[in-house]
Amino acid sequence: MQLTAAELQKRHELEGAPDPFPSLGEATSKPKRVAQVPTDADSQADFPTLATSAPAAAAPGKSAWGSDAGPRIKATVKSTPVITDYFTVTQPELPAKDGKQTSVGEAMRQVMAKYRVRIEASTNQSRQTTFHMKGETQKDLDKAKRHLLAALSPVVTLILNAPASTIAAIIGPKGATLKKVRDATGVKVDIPPKDGTPNGNASETNGTTAPLPGDEEEEEVMVPVTIIGPRPHALEAQGMLNEIIASRPSQRTQKVRDIPAHILPFILTCRNHFMEQSQGYYVDLALNKPEREITVSGDREGVVRVAETIKATIEVFKTSITNLKISLPKRQHRLLTGKAVDDILAQSKCLVEVASPEDPSDEVTVWGSAVDLPAGLGAVMTKANSQFIHEFPLPGPVAVSRQLLTYMARIDYEATLANDHPDVSIFTPSPATIAQASVLNIDIAGEKSAVDAVIKQISQFIGKVFGATREVSIDWLIHRVIQGKNAKKLKQFHEAHNVQVFFPPESGEQSEVLLVYDPLSLSASPSPVEKGKHLDYVVEELLKMAKEFADVKSQTISVEKRWHEAVIGQGGTTLNAIIGEDTTLSIKVGAEVGDASDEDVILVRGASIDVDRAVTEISKVVEDAKNDAIVSSYSIEFDIDREYVGRVVGAQGSGVNKLRDSLGVKVDFSDEDEKEKEAGKKKKATHQKSRVKITGRKENAEEAKKRILSQVERLADETFEVLKIPNQYHAQLIGQSGRYAIRLEENYGVKITFPRSSGENGEGKTREQLKPDEVLIKGGKRGVASAKSELLDALEFEKENNKVLTFDVPTRSVSRILGKGGASILEIKDVTGAQIDVDKTNDGIGSLTQITVRGTKDAINAAKTAILAIADQVGEETTASLVIERKFHRNIIGAGGQGLKDLISRCGGPSDTKLQAGLVRFPRQDEASDEVRLRGEPKLVNKVKEELEKIVATLRDRVVLAVEVPASQHRNLIGRGGQHLNDLQNRTGVQVQFPGSRSYNQFGDPENASEMADVDPANIVKVSGARKACEAAVEELKTNVKPAAPEVMTAIVSVPLKYHHAISQQGHFFRTLRNFGVSVEQSGKPQKPAVPTAPPENGSTTARIDDSEDAPSIEIHWQVAENYLDAEEGDSEWTLKGNDAAGLERAQSLIQEAIAQAAAMTCVGFLTLPDRSAFPRIVGSKGSNVARLRNETGADITVGRENSTIIIIGSESAVEAAKEAILKQTSSGRPPRH
Repeated sequence: MQLTAAELQKRHELEGAPDPFPSLGEATSKPKRVAQVPTDADSQADFPTLATSAPAAAAPGKSAWGSDAGPRIKATVKSTPVITDYFTVTQPELPAKDGKQTSVGEAMRQVMAKYRVRIEASTNQSRQTTFHMKGETQKDLDKAKRHLLAALSPVVTLILNAPASTIAAIIGPKGATLKKVRDATGVKVDIPPKDGTPNGNASETNGTTAPLPGDEEEEEVMVPVTIIGPRPHALEAQGMLNEIIASRPSQRTQKVRDIPAHILPFILTCRNHFMEQSQGYYVDLALNKPEREITVSGDREGVVRVAETIKATIEVFKTSITNLKISLPKRQHRLLTGKAVDDILAQSKCLVEVASPEDPSDEVTVWGSAVDLPAGLGAVMTKANSQFIHEFPLPGPVAVSRQLLTYMARIDYEATLANDHPDVSIFTPSPATIAQASVLNIDIAGEKSAVDAVIKQISQFIGKVFGATREVSIDWLIHRVIQGKNAKKLKQFHEAHNVQVFFPPESGEQSEVLLVYDPLSLSASPSPVEKGKHLDYVVEELLKMAKEFADVKSQTISVEKRWHEAVIGQGGTTLNAIIGEDTTLSIKVGAEVGDASDEDVILVRGASIDVDRAVTEISKVVEDAKNDAIVSSYSIEFDIDREYVGRVVGAQGSGVNKLRDSLGVKVDFSDEDEKEKEAGKKKKATHQKSRVKITGRKENAEEAKKRILSQVERLADETFEVLKIPNQYHAQLIGQSGRYAIRLEENYGVKITFPRSSGENGEGKTREQLKPDEVLIKGGKRGVASAKSELLDALEFEKENNKVLTFDVPTRSVSRILGKGGASILEIKDVTGAQIDVDKTNDGIGSLTQITVRGTKDAINAAKTAILAIADQVGEETTASLVIERKFHRNIIGAGGQGLKDLISRCGGPSDTKLQAGLVRFPRQDEASDEVRLRGEPKLVNKVKEELEKIVATLRDRVVLAVEVPASQHRNLIGRGGQHLNDLQNRTGVQVQFPGSRSYNQFGDPENASEMADVDPANIVKVSGARKACEAAVEELKTNVKPAAPEVMTAIVSVPLKYHHAISQQGHFFRTLRNFGVSVEQSGKPQKPAVPTAPPENGSTTARIDDSEDAPSIEIHWQVAENYLDAEEGDSEWTLKGNDAAGLERAQSLIQEAIAQAAAMTCVGFLTLPDRSAFPRIVGSKGSNVARLRNETGADITVGRENSTIIIIGSESAVEAAKEAILKQTSSGRPPRH
């Protein structure tokens, strides 16, 4: 909708904007539009007379028929209506153009030239200019007026801070809303990209402040929207954007931080409950698991409700969740991580936590409510024992073990094992464990037979690799140079010496290079001497290469820390430009150097010439920063062929963005022929050029130019070849997981494309249109030629060694040929070396199944012989089925399938599990059927069917009985690892299910359910089996239930606080009472220490009478003071609790005796010896001597641990006796005097 000038002014006034065009008077009259008609010159109204007001003389009459009479019918003239408008402007502010002021007349002429209007202007003495406009259509008039107002107004820049959530509405679908604003107002509206949005820092125009980084609540990020254009149009655009912003709801973000780690998983399960609390408002929840915080964002009202609900839920879990800790072997921890944690949480509402692999602790913690913990513990034990786990120790010293692990990782051997054995999980040590452990193990988990197969395969592999590895130390800085300059020679090491060279990742800055004598190569020699000879040769050659490029040095530059940012540049751009793309430089800045005492340094390490160059450039950057001469407006221009522009720019600008992010430069492309077309020139049929302009710091721009020209040079050398290779050889040429094709691509710098599955037109589904027998090689000319040659050589090799043989076997024998888990077919593959494919398209329907064998002639003949030998063993087969309820399946199959194995053996079937495979098939968990299928020899099938029917009949006659067992005793009855429970079930032949177990509800209601109507469901244990066995098991469970504890008896005794320490004897007295079944609760305890403080020394010393006069004096201080002098007054009530009266009476008697003894201890002596050398003799072995002295003297003796003072407490005589005994003890151990 277009607005008139008056409406535009009125709108601006409402928003507080100044009126840019005030009128002459107090009020501005509305513009008048008058439809004009052709004027009549004879009309007195249109042209009034200028004569006096005297009446004019009557004109003489004329005959209507005379010669003066005009024609009676006048010619009609079609007139075009003219629409007018006017507006007034006070002192127009004309913008300057090219340094010159634009005049009003020039502005009017430009408008009249562009639109079909006529404009007249008049200025009065108040310098107000009125513009009169005439036009044929209202549309032209409005456009002209808008253009003229823009020309008469200065260009302004307005900043509108818009909430980030409204930006999408401002832009609109595919930019439609923003385009509408721009078209309606003619202004420029700029919205910064997401990467450039300030982090919530609002400008001063809106009067708000950004939240602190640590605040829990965050206001919505404000995005500055820039509006540039003539003042009235800019204000109009601002108003339109404000209307869009006002129509959007208020947004808010709030974070719930520091959620305890053991509570966070429980919180995540309540997500649906939290979303319900939003009550229809838009709310989004985001989890930051490492920080243990949940971000709630969306509509303000909904965010507040949801955040408060989350906090309240956390508090509830803090009070209701407790933990239980158990110990499990470290290898079983593998089964309690990842998806297993989620399974246990969903099954038992409990969380399991295990120590990290680096932590030697074997502790497992189960979190949950007290009610759920038994079920959680059962779920943890079930999961921990769900698979067989084997620890496979890697042989040799730990250094060799690390080499073996490195080689396995580099060839992705773990994925190979996973492909060959999908039912087995393989766990290799973590990097931290590899660095610290003295013994390295590989953990293998799964069914025992499958684990044994993996162990066998790993053992065979290690047997080939052991002794075939070597490490050589080469400075990591020259690894890239060696790989680049000697790529062909490194390849020849493998071809000529069968040695693979593995350089560590450059990011790790490791110097150890691993050499492996390839055990998987067909030309590998089993001789250790031969392996060592080839490895020694390669080591020698690598050291020669390293010596050739060994011009490596380090240089430390002293640069103040404040200039480090200038050296690094935004996002590391300046540092990337200094390092360059192909150099082997390592530059560490400040703290990265590792010198904690000095961070004002930069360490440069690499080839001497690169180090010198980098030091010079760093010094220049620092000097520029110091002089504030860092200029990023340098630009450089050059031409490239237009055909390479798309490749340089990259998909969705990825190439240019990479230059921008790594070097901080701006890259623009322009076509020269566009300028020529604008100038009217014809485009020449030569190579079309595109102009490249790079803007940024000079060093960065030069580096960007270098990289672009280098890429163009590579593209100019690019070619392609299409090879005709039969489709049957593609898989072998690609290699496992694309290994061979990737190696060719990396060695020769090419791209190799094989066709995918064919479409309806017979062409491969790839970007390039390839036929099924075509392979595309694209890259540099030399690389394409080399890759083509090697690929064709490999094709010839495959043709010679990849013979194909197809034959049929009876379908009934396929399961025996495959074996359980593919064990039989894998064994044939390993022994013969052939590749075997079994056709699965007929799904067992036909009588014959096709088998395809690939390999050498000898290999395929051996494989065929082995397969046919197995097929001949399978005689005529029959099939049978019977319906067995799903609840009986587990009982029949038994633990680990042992029950089914024993059943087949009893019926005269094979005992080998491979031969038993496929004989009896139970429906899977996801199948709704209860039908059990049998397939095999008719006689055996009939026997197995009869045996199954007997077992099912017995199971159907089973009963379920319930017995009451207090929930607190369930754990004791189950036993550690279910030991007691398994023993009971094996002896009685029943199944016992405790509440919370997975199969508890599957047992159905017990027969004696009516007897258990008043029993707590948590105390009901179900027993299933034959009636007699169930009754026996129930009786045994009742027998094992411990009776409830008897009623507790209490008594109260008052004990003076000052005697507390003397009576308690550091807790020994309370332990004595517990022997009588009595526990003590005290109403109060003394606050002062148990050992009295020694009084000030009075200088008195004590010496032995048998000391000689000339013997060196040994000072022994002895002081005696009154006991309980500073002791606390008052009594403490001791509440005695016991199960019988006799115990309570005995305890009361002992307490009264102890009080009497404490009252008799009236003195305290402090015996200070010169040193502590005699203390061991005084104390005796395990305190035996002190205990003897206490018994003999009746005094309490305390030997100080931090000084040489012995404190003696007792009666006066007991204290003196104890002192004399101690002094005698010390003197007996003195050395003789001379």
